[in-house]
Amino acid sequence: MTLQKKDAVEVFAAGEKGRGLRTTKEMQAGEVVFTEASFAAVVFDSLYLQVCHNCFRRQANPHRCAQCKFAYYCDRTCQRAAWEEHKLECAAIRQQGRAPSENVRLAARTLWRMQRHTSKVSDGQLTTLDLLEDHISDMAPEDLKELNVDVQKFLEYWPRKSKQFGVEYISHIFGVIKCNGFTVSDQKGLQAVGVGVFPNLCLVNHDCWPNCTVILNHGNQTALDAALHSQRRIELRALGKIAEGEELTVSYVDFLNVSKDRQQLLKQQYYFHCKCEHCSKGIKDDLMMAVKEKDGKKPSAELVKEVTDFSVQKLAKIEEARTAGNFQEVIKICHECLEKQEPVLADTHLYLLRVLRIASEVLSYLQIFQEAAEYARRMMEGYRKLYHPNNAQLGMATMRAGVIHWHAGLIEAGHGMICKAYAILMITHGPHHPMTKDLESMRTQTEMELRLFKENEHVYHSMREAVLSSKPIGGGKVQ
Repeated sequence: MTLQKKDAVEVFAAGEKGRGLRTTKEMQAGEVVFTEASFAAVVFDSLYLQVCHNCFRRQANPHRCAQCKFAYYCDRTCQRAAWEEHKLECAAIRQQGRAPSENVRLAARTLWRMQRHTSKVSDGQLTTLDLLEDHISDMAPEDLKELNVDVQKFLEYWPRKSKQFGVEYISHIFGVIKCNGFTVSDQKGLQAVGVGVFPNLCLVNHDCWPNCTVILNHGNQTALDAALHSQRRIELRALGKIAEGEELTVSYVDFLNVSKDRQQLLKQQYYFHCKCEHCSKGIKDDLMMAVKEKDGKKPSAELVKEVTDFSVQKLAKIEEARTAGNFQEVIKICHECLEKQEPVLADTHLYLLRVLRIASEVLSYLQIFQEAAEYARRMMEGYRKLYHPNNAQLGMATMRAGVIHWHAGLIEAGHGMICKAYAILMITHGPHHPMTKDLESMRTQTEMELRLFKENEHVYHSMREAVLSSKPIGGGKVQ
């Protein structure tokens, strides 16, 4: 049964999954299925001083709202653009004397938006917040307790002059936010800086091996279509060819977990049991838990258990040291862990890949690029066997590995990885995303350096060393 259409998609009854979205025409890899501006969005509590509350860009010296002294903006232009959305919030914060939590602020912005425009703000919106699932009846007692606290905090914050809502409806809005809130990233797409509600996106069901990906693409102010001017706009993009009438899916969780762990995470966070093909058949679980074979023989079950238990324990220690900023300790534990893992675990084992990822990141931060590059290379070999070839996280990991190799002076490998990352991000992010543009610049730069390397390896390394040491080529006293 078709309920409503928008561009190349339509809402349909998706069986036990409830409603879903499907295509009304064939789609190709990298094609934008639809775009959507946020219904409402807020900056995270932890970043409210550093991120513009209008466009969500990070700012070193943001401009503060003189009235509530809570909201910050790039400049007065952003502040004026945000005023319609902020003015009621501004008055409520002044009245209470302080800003509430991000959940309460998002619920309030959502309800103020509904007051202004009802729960449907445009013809392109395929559903209303009233029709979205809140899963309150499925929540664990501790989740319900948190929701009830949020409701009480909301009632204290909500102005008496605004339209009043019942506790049941307010609870519904908080339930929708908990199950459907989508993180909003900064201008580069590298860090989550806030959370928003996107009604159409809420209709796209989960699959662990999806045919679409969703990214935030900050608005293009020069576009003819005013809908593309929003600074908080998501794009649903096809990862490959999608047939007409095929359901559109995205992944709600990272694929790099075995099926039962992904199912458990989805049950805890989104209140459904995943029955996708990869979970039902345990596809790639064997690779994620694979062990090494020597002369056709596998290590004993006892040894495998010993190494995996050791890995779990050490990964917890690594996280503690990393959080404390003790990076030398992180590297020390990584070395210990790899020494134990390498004879037993295959190159696609999740625990080995997690240690390799952390080691490469921390060593790169410490500018020990040669060792970081080796760990990044091994990590990427495992990732390519596990991830969908057009997975956005694979693209970002490939980009980081390429940059590490570039910094290590391994220009051939670095350029190759940067080119592979660029090809993936052209599909997942599109040509106009800031990350894709950055990659295009890197690809041009590494291509130029690679040509120089092939012409004269000695000159290339001499120039590179001069740049790294900030000395002129041929510097020093003339004898």
